Amino acid sequence: MREIREVIEGRAARLSEGDVRGFLAYSAPEILLYSLAPPLGERVDSSDPTPTEQWLATFEAPPRREVTRLEIAADGDVAFATSIDSMSATPKGTTDAFTLWYRVTLGLRRVDGRWLVVHEHESVPFQMDGSFAAAIDLKP
Repeated sequence: MREIREVIEGRAARLSEGDVRGFLAYSAPEILLYSLAPPLGERVDSSDPTPTEQWLATFEAPPRREVTRLEIAADGDVAFATSIDSMSATPKGTTDAFTLWYRVTLGLRRVDGRWLVVHEHESVPFQMDGSFAAAIDLKP
């Protein structure tokens, strides 16, 4: 479990440092990604840093990512982890910083002795009052 925790926390740290290649190094060559942004899901080539670099370029500085409430279950060479994460950043061209809390589920597989992310699912709850607005004001 310690190795898996190090992968998850290492990914968050590399992203916060703006180290795209370091962030992607924790992923299998191809991952199934259900991110906060469209589309609903896609297979991503983790050897290509371009999409992540383009996303990071939309901020004044790399977003700070914090992993909380991390729970890990592993059996053999497969594991999954759930957490409540936050991302704090300032969009480029503004001074209005934000912090967003969201849910994360990761699927990991041990490949050649290393735990790698093979699936990532992020989500934000939405209001069930008919507005369907994202509930971006939630905090753990």
